[in-house]
Amino acid sequence: MSSQYERELRAVLAGVPKGVDAVTRSCDPVAKARARQVLERPFLVVRAAGSGMEGSGDLLALRGDLCFPIEVKSSKKPKLYLSGRTWDQYLAMIHEGKRCDLMPLYAYRLKGVRGDSWRIFRVEVGRLSGRLGMLTRRIPALPLTRNGKPFLDWEQGMPLHMFVSLVCRKSTSDTLESLDKRISKIDVSSDENQNDSSQMRITDLIQ
Repeated sequence: MSSQYERELRAVLAGVPKGVDAVTRSCDPVAKARARQVLERPFLVVRAAGSGMEGSGDLLALRGDLCFPIEVKSSKKPKLYLSGRTWDQYLAMIHEGKRCDLMPLYAYRLKGVRGDSWRIFRVEVGRLSGRLGMLTRRIPALPLTRNGKPFLDWEQGMPLHMFVSLVCRKSTSDTLESLDKRISKIDVSSDENQNDSSQMRITDLIQ
């Protein structure tokens, strides 16, 4: 059953139109529009399960600017507590996240709900740099029990369509490049205006 949800999430992150539409079928128009942003900036998503590499998660989402190991979980209950093998998976994801400067994620699918049934959480691995560092301020970490142990609470996660919108918007570098082009155009225009003014002054002197 878990492989079914892995395929569902994989289709969304890979920007497969039918997959995105299927997951957002009962969502409102705003959520649908946010989710469809992945069609413009999709990920290469590979299934890591069964590889024997602890900490790699079930899926690995790859793109030129970002990479996420993702552990997929599903339940009929909004809260999922980690113990035994699932706790070992969590610890392994922390280890690999710190070792490779990655942000491991949990994708939690709540069964039997309308709208966006996925919630995203990040695994706390300490300080990250670059765009991942900025994303840590937006993507919620796993909440803690009264005893301080991380667990999954669907109500506290980031909806998948919001996550997609966050990671598929244009990066700061794209914005800066666009700004540089605009500044260059302004500079060229200013130079042309200055040349026109200089020519007018010379003409005035001659007359």
